[in-house]
Amino acid sequence: MKSKTNSIIFIVLVILVILFLSPIFIVLMNSFKGQFYIADAPFVLPDAKTYVGIKNYINGVAKINFFHAFGYSLFITVGSVLVIVFFTSMTAWYITRVKTKITSALYYLFVFSMIVPFQMVMFTMSKVANVLRLDNPVGIIFIYLGFGAGLSVFMFSGFIKSIPKEIEEASVIDGCSPIQTFFSVVFPILPYLLIGNKYRTIPIAVQFLQGGYGSRDMGALMAMLVLSIVPIIVFYLTCQRQIIEGVVAGAVKG
Repeated sequence: MKSKTNSIIFIVLVILVILFLSPIFIVLMNSFKGQFYIADAPFVLPDAKTYVGIKNYINGVAKINFFHAFGYSLFITVGSVLVIVFFTSMTAWYITRVKTKITSALYYLFVFSMIVPFQMVMFTMSKVANVLRLDNPVGIIFIYLGFGAGLSVFMFSGFIKSIPKEIEEASVIDGCSPIQTFFSVVFPILPYLLIGNKYRTIPIAVQFLQGGYGSRDMGALMAMLVLSIVPIIVFYLTCQRQIIEGVVAGAVKG
């Protein structure tokens, strides 16, 4: 009975793997085909007639200046993550450990911000970003901070509640100030429309491969999608051990 159950689970998992990986495989397969053949036979493997080698990759990189866009994407992503983690973790620690009416109100405001749809603030945010000159790679990091603060504070608050207060009390006895307690004790425990053509990131740059009236370079589009996916896959495969250890670190208590 157990063997039969394991077999069924294995089959289900194999099917799920195929379903999850099939879109990536289809994009990869079509990235080596001529653009006129992609729409006609998107699920057919390239043959002698449809195969164009790396021509699509060369054309795509040249058309959207891929590496320039990749640089902006990397800068904004890394900068946003660092800023969000830095500020929201401190905020979550304060409103979790300091129990007042003000901190409770702040907590619920952060939670409320999670359910506000983007369409409600889109115009106002764009106008404010333009007036304050935040429509650039550095400015958008702080805009991402505003949008990511609600969810981040909510998640960090839940995690900080699981940290025994005795650890922080021990640091205070050893002479640590609140700032030192946070950065020396709490922080190391924690697991981890606006910018225009001038600062195009990869998603924005890829959109420029789609012309007006439905015209698009499908070959170059598929090739650039593959190049966009590769860094994420390489990063995860390289750091998967550290990622998994970071995720489960909060579940282990000494």
